[in-house]
Amino acid sequence: MGTRHCRCALFVCLIIAQAAWSAEFGLDQVAAKAKGLSMRPWSAPPEVPAFMRKLSYDEFRSIRFEPARSLWHGTGSRFEVMMMVPGLFFTHPVKLNIINGKSVAPLPFKRDAFTSDDTELMRKVPADLGFAGFKLTFPLNTPAVHDQFLVFAGASYFRAVGKGDNWGLSGRGAAIDTALPSGEEFPSFVEFWLEKPANDAKSMRIYGLLDSKRLTGAYQFTVFPGDVTRIEVKALLFARERMELLGVAPLTSMFFYGEPSSRPLGHWRPEVHDSDGLLVHDGNGEWLWNPLMNPRTLNVQSFIVRDVKGFGLMQRDQRFSSYEDPEASYERRPSMWITPVGSWGPGRVVLVELPTKEETNDNIVAFWSPPAAVAAGSALTFEYRIDVGDAPVLQAANTETRSVLGRSVHTFVGRGEFDGPGDSKGRYRVLVDFKGGALEARAPSAPLRAEVSAMEGGQVLEHSVSWVEASQVWRLAILARPAENKPLALRGALLHENQALTETWTYTLQQENPIPELGR
Repeated sequence: MGTRHCRCALFVCLIIAQAAWSAEFGLDQVAAKAKGLSMRPWSAPPEVPAFMRKLSYDEFRSIRFEPARSLWHGTGSRFEVMMMVPGLFFTHPVKLNIINGKSVAPLPFKRDAFTSDDTELMRKVPADLGFAGFKLTFPLNTPAVHDQFLVFAGASYFRAVGKGDNWGLSGRGAAIDTALPSGEEFPSFVEFWLEKPANDAKSMRIYGLLDSKRLTGAYQFTVFPGDVTRIEVKALLFARERMELLGVAPLTSMFFYGEPSSRPLGHWRPEVHDSDGLLVHDGNGEWLWNPLMNPRTLNVQSFIVRDVKGFGLMQRDQRFSSYEDPEASYERRPSMWITPVGSWGPGRVVLVELPTKEETNDNIVAFWSPPAAVAAGSALTFEYRIDVGDAPVLQAANTETRSVLGRSVHTFVGRGEFDGPGDSKGRYRVLVDFKGGALEARAPSAPLRAEVSAMEGGQVLEHSVSWVEASQVWRLAILARPAENKPLALRGALLHENQALTETWTYTLQQENPIPELGR
């Protein structure tokens, strides 16, 4: 970390020096502002008036931006920008600036760009309220319609979709001490600069200034809407104070229930989730798939990576029959894949699963973290790509996520009291289905074998591999028992002789879990 910080500090000095003579606005200037902020005590951003923060959900949603007032509307630009009003969850305004060639100017708030059926509410909206964020539009699905495809609003959150997707999981600028006893800190983008693209441009550039008690940052986002929407990110981070757990390229999603757990009593839909698994491509050439869970208590897992090649939260199951919900359309929720540009070095991909009792709460977080705490005064640089789209299209379009290995497509977990030999107490039956990749060329009679192991002192009592003709999958069946007062932690993959044919499936089931004992 020390050498990296020295290189970063030198780089920061150079860009600050360049900012004095650079004729055009860019990342250099934002980095200079972020560096300057990091050397001063943090000051919380001013909040919007209390009545705006106390609006009900319906009241807040009633305030609508007029699409005809979109930035660059009617100019022939393929990109337009819709503004968002602060209030409710969005407690403080952010500054918006427009870059037009060499000109940089603030975007003033105009109350008459917003409407509401509640005229009394609109009368109370301050004329200088400011913006909560913005939405980018582009003719993504049809040439004549400007579709929203990227939204920045709330702390450092942003959401994106590819062609044909519904809104789902979110990205973030940074995460600090997520799930630690000290409590999580949520950095915020406090200022943006939007660069006006040429009318026929297929990409657009945005700069963001991040600020929080312990961290500041300068970000450059270059966005390419399409079947798979790509966001190229450059981030320069400056630590005001020590951070025990810095989360880089964080992703946030929702998993209420699905295959690896029981359906809550009274719920009719088979599954409810925005993402169903974490995929990690580590520096050793291994691909890891970890199905998501809605735990009874906080569950944190770390996947040690020598030099991560990519990770993402995926929505692999894209069958309508898995959800049976035409309104939510969970089968159309996108996946997000992070690809580092250059080497990030050793670290870990952290998965945080929080318990939730409803689908409106985002309870899943994943990010890359350096192997040690980040000291006050440190400067770090990261460059990465974010690809957003439905899982099959993303995998086909992105060589970094393409693999010849078979994929885990289903994970089913239940009690194993009635299965196998010996003492039945505390056993679980786990079924993992694999298909695709190298498995496609294998005949149903092929002599595939499984490599299965249990961690945390657990026992694999038996396992077997079979071809399931009805669903055209290879099924790994495991009977296992966790150690007393320990979670059930398993790994498994399918092989032919000594050649891996599938990604490595990993799974951790807490001692307190939503799978009931038989007869209870």
